[in-house]
Amino acid sequence: MCYNKTMFVDTAKVSLKAGDGGNGAVSFRREIYIPKGGPDGGDGGKGGNIVFKADKDTNTLIDFRFTPILTAENGKNGAGQRAAGRSGKDLIVEVPIGTVVYKIGTKSVNGSVEDRKLGRAPLSVSETEYSRILLADLTYDGQEAIIAKGGDGGFGNAHFKSSTRQAPIIAEVGEPGEEFEAELELKTMADVGLVGLPNAGKSTFLSVVSNAKPEIADYPFTTITPNLGVATIDGRDLLIADIPGLIEGAAEGKGLGHDFLRHVDRTAVLLHLVDIYSNDAGEAYTTIRKELEKYSDLKDRPEIVALTKCEGVDEDIIKMQMAAILAKNPAAKIFTISSSAHLGLKELLRELSQVIVSSQRRGVRSLAKREVAPPAHGDGPGGRAPERDETITTDDTLPVISLNPKELKTAWKVEKTEDGKFIVTGEKIEKFARRTDLNNYASVNRLRDIMKKLGIRGELTTMGAEPDSIISIAGKEFTFVEDY
Repeated sequence: MCYNKTMFVDTAKVSLKAGDGGNGAVSFRREIYIPKGGPDGGDGGKGGNIVFKADKDTNTLIDFRFTPILTAENGKNGAGQRAAGRSGKDLIVEVPIGTVVYKIGTKSVNGSVEDRKLGRAPLSVSETEYSRILLADLTYDGQEAIIAKGGDGGFGNAHFKSSTRQAPIIAEVGEPGEEFEAELELKTMADVGLVGLPNAGKSTFLSVVSNAKPEIADYPFTTITPNLGVATIDGRDLLIADIPGLIEGAAEGKGLGHDFLRHVDRTAVLLHLVDIYSNDAGEAYTTIRKELEKYSDLKDRPEIVALTKCEGVDEDIIKMQMAAILAKNPAAKIFTISSSAHLGLKELLRELSQVIVSSQRRGVRSLAKREVAPPAHGDGPGGRAPERDETITTDDTLPVISLNPKELKTAWKVEKTEDGKFIVTGEKIEKFARRTDLNNYASVNRLRDIMKKLGIRGELTTMGAEPDSIISIAGKEFTFVEDY
């Protein structure tokens, strides 16, 4: 199937794979007249990130239909003479302003699919459900967000030299970059959202007050994608979005409106158009209001109602239709307009402009109320405890993790599966495990030493771990005690 390049696409699903970190090197300096040069293996380079950037010149997500997999560059391996590997280049992906990015996956009552792959949860799964995690909301031109992080490079053996370990053969492997599926949604960034039943006159209104050229016809659903137009009143530009016609049940997926309700999420004001020739304007108004109230928080959005196609209509009919709307919402502010006859448009646009300005001012005041002074370091009121030192240090016996004493018992957790395997979880210990080369016995023993330092080894013994018991951390498995 062939897609038109100008086709409007406001949702997409894409697979992301950030770059893997490069491996550290095991190397020793060997030069004439320098018999004991020592270790000089360099560190691996960091993997490239996947970065999304909002671009004002991009207005659709259609490119992701042709590029469903995005991959960043891997970091290079380290080398001798303490040469660090080059970091992978970040992948910059331009998306339209208003793009929202979610990480999607499946979770179960026994843990997520990812957790089970890494050995963090039992393999038996009785229930699963779809999950979405908000990663970024790109709302202005040039805004960037790291969506998938590249893996850190592994340390070379030069990093592990100490007074008692003068010839280390330990080097870390690079961490894998983040890999997952993401869902993109485009939410139009407009000041005014046009809503109403099909053939309420939304497209005609937009074509008259702006430079937009939407399709106009005398049959329902002539608008099948959101249209944007800029209307100017008293020197102020209003960005108006024409949303495809809604029908009763749109919030549950009926008609076209369900797919495009997201585009009114960000609007400062809703312009609700009602056809003066409706059998019951109050009922037509209520139908749309019910759908908006079912979707997000739109029921609280400022709203202006306009009766359309009013040229040549008897005044009594106009009063009757206005009364029908006011019976449903006594606070409704109603205008009568005719787009084709250019009647009442300036007054309506001025009112919209004033509502937008007021909404923006309220937003600024609300933001100011939420702003608080940055917390001070310390344990007193309004402060916070000093951040943990997450650097890797080395003493004369083994590399250790610097953690506050209070954190040692909460930094990890051990679980035993039905088949006797021991699953160890915890941010820092998993990071070390990912960087451990299981083919290098010295690297594995280093991981065992770190487990001992953290108290994990003692917990495993208490839980009945034997020398040949399998320990699983971040998907890497090894025996409790070194095989001989």
